[in-house]
This record gives sequence, C-alpha cells and structure tokens, in this order.
Amino acid sequence: MLKSRRKLNACGILAAVLVIAAGCSSNRGSSSTATTAGATTPTSSGGGSTQMFGTLASPCGPGSANGATDQGVTDTSIRIGYGDDRGFAQSPGLDQEMGDAVTAMIKWCNDQGGILGRKIVGDDYDAAITQVNTVMQEACKSDFMLVGEGFALDEAAEATRLGCNLAAVPGFTVGPDVANAPEMYQAVPNPVDYLPASPFFEAAQLFPQAVSSYDVIHTTLTSATEVTYNKDVTAAAAAGWKQTNCGVTLNYYGEPNYTPFAQKYQACGVKLIYNDLTPGPVLFGMLQANFQLGVKPIYIMETSNYTTQMSAWNTAGIGNDIYIRDAFVPLEEANINPAVAKYISLVQATGGKISQLGQQAASSFLLWATEAKACGSTLTRQCMINHLSNVHSWTGGGLHAQTDPGANTPPSCGMLLKLTGTTFSQFYPKTQGQFDCNSKYLFKVPQSAWGTTLNSNRIATKFMPANVITPQS
Repeated sequence: MLKSRRKLNACGILAAVLVIAAGCSSNRGSSSTATTAGATTPTSSGGGSTQMFGTLASPCGPGSANGATDQGVTDTSIRIGYGDDRGFAQSPGLDQEMGDAVTAMIKWCNDQGGILGRKIVGDDYDAAITQVNTVMQEACKSDFMLVGEGFALDEAAEATRLGCNLAAVPGFTVGPDVANAPEMYQAVPNPVDYLPASPFFEAAQLFPQAVSSYDVIHTTLTSATEVTYNKDVTAAAAAGWKQTNCGVTLNYYGEPNYTPFAQKYQACGVKLIYNDLTPGPVLFGMLQANFQLGVKPIYIMETSNYTTQMSAWNTAGIGNDIYIRDAFVPLEEANINPAVAKYISLVQATGGKISQLGQQAASSFLLWATEAKACGSTLTRQCMINHLSNVHSWTGGGLHAQTDPGANTPPSCGMLLKLTGTTFSQFYPKTQGQFDCNSKYLFKVPQSAWGTTLNSNRIATKFMPANVITPQS
C-alpha cells in the first residue's frame, strides 16, 4: 500500500511521516558538517533507575509521586493511549511497529518502577485507518495523553482530540493541521512550514546529471500525497533539480498494467524519480514495469521505504538504485549504537516487529516519560505542555539526529541509505552513524504549500478550541 512520509504516509496509505529530523530552533509561537547521533542528548535528572537508553539516563524508576492530578493519573498509575492502523484490511499489520514499540517501552519502564513509582497503564488502539475518530473518542474518556501513536488519517480525529484537550506526543503526524497542532509535540517533528531537505541537496551533489531531469510518482490520493509533493518539489527546485512532468498518476488502489506509465517515463527521458509512496503492490508494480522497459533512473525515496517489505522485495536487484533519506541511525548499525541496540532488544523481547517507525515511537515515549518525571506530583497536561515546549535538544538517547521538539522544527541533518539486493546500508556520509548537517537543509516552505493556516506562533488554527492548553512560563 502507499505511504507517504508525513502524510499519507500513513503512512501505508498515508503516514508519516513520517518522518524524521534534526532540529534548529524556531519560534513555535554554511557548509556541510558531520555529526554523530546522541552527542548532545540531555540526560534526565534525579534519582530512580540507573538504567540507560543509549546516552539517555532512564526516566523510569521508583519514587513517591502521588495524587490524582488529572484524567488518567492516580496515586499509583498513569494511563496513556497509543496505537497504529494495523487492522487496515488492505494492508494488514500497517504500522504495527508503532504500537509494538510503545508496548515494549511501557514494560521496560514498569519493570524499573514506572514513573517515580506510578506504573504506566497503556490503551493500545487500532484505528484501522477509517476508525481513527472512534479511537479518539475512546481515548478522550480515560487517557491522560496519547504517546508514540501514528494514525494515517489523524486529521479526521483532530477536532475530537482537541475538543477534549487530549495532549499528544505522537510517533508521527500526517495531516497538516496535526503536524502544527496545539497540545502536540513530537520527538522528530515534521511541520508543514519547514522541510528536512537534505536528500535534495545531497542528490544534487552526488548525482548532478540525474537531477537535471526528474519527476515524481503521483497518485489519485491527492488530498495527502500532493500536499507533500508540493513541498518536495519546491525544495528540489531550490537544490537545483529540474522537473520533467511525465504525466504519471497511478490509482492508489493499484493498476492492472503499469507498462503504459513506464512508457510515459521513458518518453520524457526521466533520469531520477522522487517517490513518497510506501512499499507495496502499487510501488513495486511501477518499479518493475520501469525495469522491464529499460527505464532505470536513480530513485530518491522517503524514509517510509526503509522497511523489510522493501528490502525483501528486491531479490532481483530491481531496486538497487534506490536511495532513502534518513535522520535515524539505521537498524543495521545497532552494533555501534547502544540506543538502537536497546530499542531492538526491548521490542524483540516482547515479540514485536522492529522498524524505523518503531524507533520514532520509542523516542516519543522517552520524551514523554522524561517530562512526566519532571512533573512528578504535579503531573497534569498543563505541566507536560510547559515542559515539552522547553525541550530544544533531543536525540532519543542517540536514536536519531538532534531535533527541537519544543520549536517543532525538523532536521538540518540527514543521511542517505542505499538498497543493494535485500540489504540496506549507509551510503552518505560514508562514516557509519554520522549525519550530514547543513543549515540550508532546514528548508522554509512557501505558505502556498502549507495546506493549512498557521497563526503567528506557527500553530494550526483550524481545530483550535477556545480552551486550548498553551505553554506557561
């Protein structure tokens, strides 16, 4: 099925974009350099567990926090909601790595004593894409916050979420009014007004001939994918890419024959194809038709294609020219990165699936837990928003490049992964675990491509309630 990074990267049909990032500060309200994930991650303060998550001191452990301070909070427990779209009939298991990751992180935290002695109770929701508002209505009844969730059609439930002031620390967001929403902070932000543009500038440097004639893979799912492509095309132009409009628009439910579309790419002489769809029959059918017709461009793809579904498909080497943007340390580098190794071990211990989407959820859980610990016996949604808005340096213990959740800005750092056969590996920069960083990679998106209206604090106003919770000093 399709999945487009921030959007309908839902990811499987849409999602998130995903996505993924390193931060620069900006009111939410230069030359390339290399950096290694985790170098600037702050550690939590206070007593409790002596465990580490990569470079991050665990926020979990025993303590004496108490009080029924908000919905879902008691003397002994904190109730949170999380989940994904795994029950979507057309793509079973869609994004289930999100829920699997939070399930594992809850167990890890509770095994240490919870958050200052309060055990975490998790409600694991399956939105199955179309049931997202039903899920949100349930969460509004009992959960303190949403943590590490990823719902493809999150925008369809945003009025409900904000109507009950259900603050969230998502694993990813999709809809433009959710990506810049009030009462929302992500470990790896993907706002509508800034774009992590590293792949466009890196490709221009690495493949200068290919970027002279590129196009994208359009689909009939225009409400999600085209909003994202509008931003991508603008960033590509800033990096010097030249678009050749080949006229390819695929039915997102699939085509009986992809050859006519490959012929369009062939006729327009495309040398590079930028893709924001997720792995599945539609994308695979298009790639195979291109290959069979002798159309062999460079493919630059979004992070949602860094999956075992993609690598397992490439047994014939059709995808050996696929390069994928990333701002997370790849799973293949767990041997040199303690945070990645920790994530893998925790999820595998609970029988879950691992993927970068899961890393995103795990980082958001750690962000939430760190600030929940800071609130202690004053644990309220207001306290959480106060603290989250002041987090301006975050790597999830070294899972990803530095981000700025408080300012809701994406990365100025990135890397490219390459698919060779059934294996992903870091392609650029060459040193494992390092990111290519440049201030120009934090690309300011023109207002015409936002897909929503933001106020002076960069907050989407469409669903903003009169009693919205805002940060207080």
